[in-house]
Order: sequence, then structure tokens, then C-alpha cells
Amino acid sequence: MKRFGLGLKITTVFILISALVMVWSFQRQLKDIPKDFFEQIRQQGQKIVCVDRHGRPLHQPYDTEWNVFHYVRLHEIPQFLQQAFIISEDKRFYTHHGIDWIARLNALYQNIIAWNKIRGASTITEQVVRMIHKRPRTLSSRLIEGFEATHLEKQATKSDILEFYLNQIPYAANRRGVYQSAQYYFNRDLDTLTHKEMIALAVLVRSPSRLDLYSNSKRIESSIHQLAARLHHQGIITTSIVEQIKQEKFCLSQSPKEYIAPHFVRYVQHISKDLPISKHGIQFTTIDANLQQKVQSILNQGLQNMANQHVKHGAVLVADHKTNEILAWAVGCDQSGMDANWFNAVTVPRQPGSALKPFLYAMALEKGWTAATLIDDSPLMEPVGRGLHTYRNYSRTHYGPVTLRNALGNSLNIPAIRALQFIGQDYYYQKLHTLGFKSLNQHPDHYGLGLALGNGEVSLFELVQAYSVLARQGVFIPLAVVPEQLTARTPIRIFSFEIASLIGHILSDSNARRLEFGDGNILRIPVQTAIKTGTSSDYRDAWAVGYNYRYTVGVWMGNLDQTPTYGITGSLGPALVLRSVFYELNRMADTRPLAFSPKLIPKDVKIKTEKGVSHYTEWFIETTKTESPNIATAVEKPHVVRPVNGLMLAIDPRIPRQNQEFQFFIDDLQQHDEVAWVIDQKPMEKRCSSIYPWHVEQGEHAVYAIIFRDQQKLMETEKVIFTVR
Repeated sequence: MKRFGLGLKITTVFILISALVMVWSFQRQLKDIPKDFFEQIRQQGQKIVCVDRHGRPLHQPYDTEWNVFHYVRLHEIPQFLQQAFIISEDKRFYTHHGIDWIARLNALYQNIIAWNKIRGASTITEQVVRMIHKRPRTLSSRLIEGFEATHLEKQATKSDILEFYLNQIPYAANRRGVYQSAQYYFNRDLDTLTHKEMIALAVLVRSPSRLDLYSNSKRIESSIHQLAARLHHQGIITTSIVEQIKQEKFCLSQSPKEYIAPHFVRYVQHISKDLPISKHGIQFTTIDANLQQKVQSILNQGLQNMANQHVKHGAVLVADHKTNEILAWAVGCDQSGMDANWFNAVTVPRQPGSALKPFLYAMALEKGWTAATLIDDSPLMEPVGRGLHTYRNYSRTHYGPVTLRNALGNSLNIPAIRALQFIGQDYYYQKLHTLGFKSLNQHPDHYGLGLALGNGEVSLFELVQAYSVLARQGVFIPLAVVPEQLTARTPIRIFSFEIASLIGHILSDSNARRLEFGDGNILRIPVQTAIKTGTSSDYRDAWAVGYNYRYTVGVWMGNLDQTPTYGITGSLGPALVLRSVFYELNRMADTRPLAFSPKLIPKDVKIKTEKGVSHYTEWFIETTKTESPNIATAVEKPHVVRPVNGLMLAIDPRIPRQNQEFQFFIDDLQQHDEVAWVIDQKPMEKRCSSIYPWHVEQGEHAVYAIIFRDQQKLMETEKVIFTVR
């Protein structure tokens, strides 16, 4: 007996210790649910849901942790739908305190009789806990969930718990909550559902994947009838409604494709934090969903066509410059490209190449040049650091004196450099900022003359916004993505109507681009359209931007991982996409030509070059000279271009010394000027040439030039020091 008593005491102590350890273990696994948790979810539910200009959703993400985009308050959920869920899942919901002990004991009894788990007894509160704190489905997890459910009921109301449950309960296809489920299966709002459809939503949560209506809608019928009978037994529905439910057939209808403009939506959500939003967090935007889908399809097809050229990514932006609204914002990625979901190619800065040249020449017109001004397109070297950079045209062909019209139309590089020298780097840089190019955030010296050729990085959004200035007759108004941005925006005149008209006239003139683009059939659109292409160095970026009487469109293609394409240019892939987009915009539209200033004066001009004399009609601004043009110069007095101060040259040991020459070059000479170079204080003979071939010698050297005009000494240039190693 003593041994028995001692054993009992030991067993009792062991049981108590085990119980304490179990309680301690449970306590450690218990997780608090913040008191304001449901309020936090509701506030997240106020995140804006972006819709297009007609109210069509643009993006409905179903891969988020919580349903925050279609959060419906409890009073907006039909009463019958609430009752169906409570009867189906937790009929004593309003009377228990987190755990329904009656249901749990009943479930235990049935499972023992069946010797298998045939039903559970989780309350709605316990299911909410399970959604918040995800755990493996074990007995210990069930016990912990019970403790947490009891605690939750002490700090939250039944309404809060039920509201959260009905908004977050998972369904098939990654849908959460009754609203998303109703849209997925029936494409209707909750208050338009029939009794049978509401009961179906309550039954489907039991096994969302197995009972999916799209897989087999008949599989759920018996469960619907059973729940309808229980609802009838509770006096919630009548016998006639039960019969109606038995006779009714499901009419399934999915909502339209949800992922219409995900990148645009993220942009709007970022910039609209301080904007007022309507009921349910709906934010109207300027996007036209139908046009958006067509533009996206065109871009996707264009990327598919360019896949062999190692082009993985692209973007298209469409704006209505009459109303200043963005109508389409498409971002694309080919099947083999890197995931572009987190990179918004419309806002990512990239090198625009020649796409900035229209603004450069607009400023040159502003400074006094005309469309007939002749610009020397000859080989050009300019200092870069301690070296020289040779500027070339894309075709590596030089055309001699060309008009500004032909220089811009053919996107020639040398004339663009001379135009930048004429207007000044600082002025060009500051003017680009007034056009909205905020991505150009380095000092002007960082870009140098290369800014004329697009070595700075700008975004597609900035480029389209700037082109809309030309399309809007020279007036800058920021483009809007939401209606709230359309108010209180003061127009700023950047260029005169006459200058904007001339640039548009040149960019829409197929004859002006014949030298480099031939007939330019790709860039020729039936409705008068100003078009400019651009290609960055190493073919990393290709652009095409254009505008007609109403729409401004920009296209970018390239690789977001900075790898070069296989030689794609703006006049290939992007131009084809641009042409297709304008076809969609012009279809069934009342089209017209570009706006053209009545103050522009037509005049026949005579162009004299080494190739001969040509005549054509050009348009002039009243205040500019209209006589036959001379070659434009950016600097009035002659100056040494090569060498430059600090230049470092190296002798090539592979080539005989007597065969190695370096050409000195002086710019802005008049036709009969003579030049005598002075090298290391030794004057050379006078020559009627801007170039002097010098046999290289090692060491530090000093050089300057004496200019003679009409047999008289005109000037001496500044001395230049350079080194040969």
C-alpha cells in the first residue's frame, strides 16, 4: 500500500509537471493579435483601386497577403449572405466566446463513431485566428487557436471578426473574400446575387479547390440543398425559395482580364497619396482601358517580332495633348527577358539618343537661325578630358553644308554639335529642365557636347511630356494621370507658336529625311505626324516619338539589364510600334493636319554649296532674315580645335616615325584666309587651309596660329600646350 501510495504521488507530480510544461509551451506559442489589427486591415482596404476613365478596374491583384483592394464593410454585405455563412460555419457565432464547446464535443463524438475525422468544429473566430497566424494543422495548433480565439473575442467585436472573415476567407484562383469570389464566378456585385449564388459562396469555402464551380458546378448541388434546408429550418428562407434554389442553374461569368495596367497603377498609387479618393477607395484615372489593351497587344507583338534582335523590354506611352491626359501606359517583356514587373520602363531613365534634337534646333531657331540656315556637316573632333572625340553621323557619311531642315530631318550628329555650340551648353541644359527633364540632374559639364546627341538619361514619360509641348504649339502643361491633376496647372510658354510649327513641319516632312532614311515609308503616316527616332550608344536603347493633331506617342525598346541589342535602331522596332499605335488612334477619328502658325512666311531660297545650287520653298519667322543663307557659325573668330590644352598623344611603335602625323585644325576661317602655324616658336609657311599635317615628335609642345586676311595679319590664336609620349 505504501508503495502504491508513493507511486500515485509520483504519477500525480509527473502529471502536474507535464501539465505545467504543456501550459508553458502553449503560452510560448500563443501570439498576440494587436488590438487595432482589424482597423489596420480596414485602412489598408482604403488603398486606392484604380479604374479607367469609364470606371473599369485597371488592376486587381490576387497575390497579396490580404484582400485590401476589395474590402467591403459588414453593413454592405447582404444580410442573407451573412446568415448563410453563420449557419454553415458557426451557428452559435453570436453566443460563444471563441470556442463552440457543444460543436466540438459533437464533432469528437462523430469522429470516434466513424473512427475517422469526418468533420471539424472550428468557429469563425478560430478560422480568423488561423488566417492571421498560420500553423500546421495539428492537435496542438487547434488547442493554441482556441486560446487565441478566446483572447481575440475579448478585444474585438463580433462584427469586426465577421467582417474580417467575409473579406479574407480564401477561394479558388487566389481570390479572397466574398466580393472577389462573386466577381470571379458571377461577375456581379454582392447585392445582385441570387439566394443560390450566395449559398454557393458559403459552401465553396469548405474546400475551395475541390468544389471550384468552373471545375464541376454539379458537385456542389447537394451541399447547397442541405444548407438551404437548414436555412429554411431556421426560418430564414421560405419553402418557395428552397424550391427556386433547387430549380436554378448556375450562370458562370468571369470578370474581364484584371491585369490591364499594373505598372500604371503602381505609379498612380505612388503619386496619389495626398489625393482625395471616393467611396471604397476607388481612384478614377485618365487611362482608356480599351485603348490600353490594344496598345499593350501592339507592344507585345512588337517585342515578339524583335526577339531575335535581343530586345527583351519595351514601353509605350500615349497622351492626348489637347486635354493633357495619359490615355495608355504599356510596359512589356518578352518570354525570355528578366522579370519586368518591378521595373516601370515608362519612368526608368535611359539614354534618348537623337530624340532630344528637336528641342536643340527649336532653341537654335529661337536664337536666330532659320530652317534654311546652312550648317557644316564635316568631320569634327572636340576635346574630351585630355583626349579628342571624333563625332560622326550614324551612316558615317558627311554631307558638307546642309540646311537646318535636313540636319534635323536626317538626325545628323555633326550639325547637332554645332547647334549646341551656337546656343550654349548651359542654356540648352536649363531649357531642357523647363521642358520637364528632371532626370538630367548632373552638372552640364558632366554631359558636355554629348548632351546634343542624347548621352544624358531621361524617361519615356519625360520625353512624351516634352514632345507634347511642341504638339501644343510651344506651351508646357504637365501631363495628368488622374482627373485631380487637371486643375490648377498654369500653362508655361516654352517656344513660340512659329518655332513649334517649324519643328513639327520638319519632323513630318519625308523629303527632309531622305539623306539618311531614304523614302522613309515606315515614318510616313497618312495623317500628318511629326516623328523623331533615337538610338543610344551601343544600341542599348531605341526610341520613336511622334505627335499629330491630338495625340503624342512615345515608344522605347531595349533591355532593362543594360545589355545592348543586336543593332536595333529607333527606325526599326519602335517606329513600327509607333505606326501601329497611331493607326489605332486615327481609326474612325476626325483627323486633321498639324497646327501651323499663320505668321510663318513662305519664301523661295537658293542654296549654294560645292555640289551646286538648289532652290526650294522654306518657311520663315517674320523677325528672321529670309535671304539666301550662308553657312552658320557658332563662334565668330577663328579658333584652334586640334590640339587642345593638356592633350596626351602616344607614338605607335608599330608604325615608322616618318609615317605618323597629327593634323592641327582651326575652325571658322573665311574662304580666302591664310594660316601660319607656330610650333615650339618656329613659324611654318602660310597655307590657305584649316588643316596642317604635323609629323609627331616626342616631348611637350606649344602651338598657336596666326591668321592673315587680305594679306594683313588678322589675329593670333591662344597658345595650346600638349604632350607626345
